[in-house]
Amino acid sequence: MARLDVLLARNLGWSRTAVRAAMADERVVIGGVAIDDPRREIAARDLPLAVTVDDQPVSLFDAARVLLNKPVGCVTALRDARHPTAYALLSGAPLHAELRPVGRLDADTSGLLLWTTDGAEIQRLTHPKRAVARTYHAALARAHRALPPDLVLDDGLRPRVADLSPLARGDAHPSLAIPADAAVLASITITGGAYHEVRRVFAALDSHVLALCRVRFGDLTLPLDLTPGAFRVLSAEEHSRG
Repeated sequence: MARLDVLLARNLGWSRTAVRAAMADERVVIGGVAIDDPRREIAARDLPLAVTVDDQPVSLFDAARVLLNKPVGCVTALRDARHPTAYALLSGAPLHAELRPVGRLDADTSGLLLWTTDGAEIQRLTHPKRAVARTYHAALARAHRALPPDLVLDDGLRPRVADLSPLARGDAHPSLAIPADAAVLASITITGGAYHEVRRVFAALDSHVLALCRVRFGDLTLPLDLTPGAFRVLSAEEHSRG
């Protein structure tokens, strides 16, 4: 159970005092009825809850997971003095102030970036022992050599590559911006998340990544119709599966 005033404050970004004042003035309406009791409890099964505040519809969430198609050129950060941030693209998402990224994508990588209000989920999905699979579509400057079973990167990292396959252009995700000089495309799945790991794997295989897009993270897949810069709030079913 969650208190109504707490939910309102979190979802609106207001102080509890401002919420109580709005309720006392009958500016908070649920089902056509003005609610003036800030201690009213809301069951989890009733969330997200549709309310009206100052004649504007609002959906109240106690937790949120948001899937963003991060475009190239922005950094995975809440704020940055020099670069656009992925966080800024989430304006209007539920519980925006509480959302945090699950892992990171560098500025030159596009694709699936999960955000959540659940700190335990971030730890669970990013801990190396969990070995959560991540699939990327890559445009390469030249064909790579075969993946050896004992590949070691220059810093001693042994990347865990679950799959490395050729990718037909017709099967590439629309969000992969394929340069005109790309020689081949590839799909790669890794179960680690070290810094620039995918790019370093291809460099170790005598190739070079021109464009990179993450299309899958764990059980989540980047929707084909989700354009770069857009986000989607995950449903209750996707909550339970993630």
